[in-house]
Amino acid sequence: MDEDLGTTSSTQRPPPYLRVHGVSAGYNRVPIVHDVSLQVGLGEVVLVMGPNGAGKSTLIKAITGELPAFSGRVELDGRDVTRLRGEERNLAGIGYVPQVRDVFGPLSVAENLEMGGYRLRKQALAERQEEIFDLFPQLLPLRRRLARTLSGGERKMLAIGRALMAQPRLMVLDEPTAGLAPTIARSVLLDIVTRLAESGRALLLIEQRVSLGLEVSSWGYVMTDGRVRLEEPCTDLRDRPDLATLFLGQGGVRLAGAGRGEQAGVPGAAGGGA
Repeated sequence: MDEDLGTTSSTQRPPPYLRVHGVSAGYNRVPIVHDVSLQVGLGEVVLVMGPNGAGKSTLIKAITGELPAFSGRVELDGRDVTRLRGEERNLAGIGYVPQVRDVFGPLSVAENLEMGGYRLRKQALAERQEEIFDLFPQLLPLRRRLARTLSGGERKMLAIGRALMAQPRLMVLDEPTAGLAPTIARSVLLDIVTRLAESGRALLLIEQRVSLGLEVSSWGYVMTDGRVRLEEPCTDLRDRPDLATLFLGQGGVRLAGAGRGEQAGVPGAAGGGA
């Protein structure tokens, strides 16, 4: 992290369940993220934000095992999982909801949940499905509907529910509100994400609706050009008048749905890729 931007806070954070140490990763031996470090504790929602092309999704793929790390280390509950494949990291306790291709469209809601719990025995699978329907009661009457016929909000609930079938302690959500209407996006972040954190899980969130992300998260990391430029409590980030300039100094739009931090414009705050 750049020393000139620094970090400010005495905020007490929980012990890290996920710890990322100096990770660099990319494609075809070309690094996209450089020497990134971050942590997420149980019961904590951590937001990673930045303009398009900042390297956020590349970082997520290095954490979940979709991409290998060129250097650095990924630890889960003190265990080094850097060399584990994605499926092995899932078994170790990482649940991942990607921005796209997050459900199996030709399968029903119930079948999607079964895919998420494919390692469970039959009775445990049925019990776990019922727990997901208790968490997302809107899905229960839709259990025989094909996933491709669901609304955007229903589909995102199903994607999160499918990831929860394996009972991960860390949930990684890549742009969970992408393509959703503002009211549905707000519900996903302020209702679903909050409930997951209150259940004792660690939440790592990539989100372009920055003001909503700051509202639901306790700690934030700002990335540009593949590096973490700033980390602070989200209460402090909301109050920074220079937040827009940290996003590569671009002229941005107002934070979508901003509250007291509305004075800071952030490029891409209303949506877009990572």
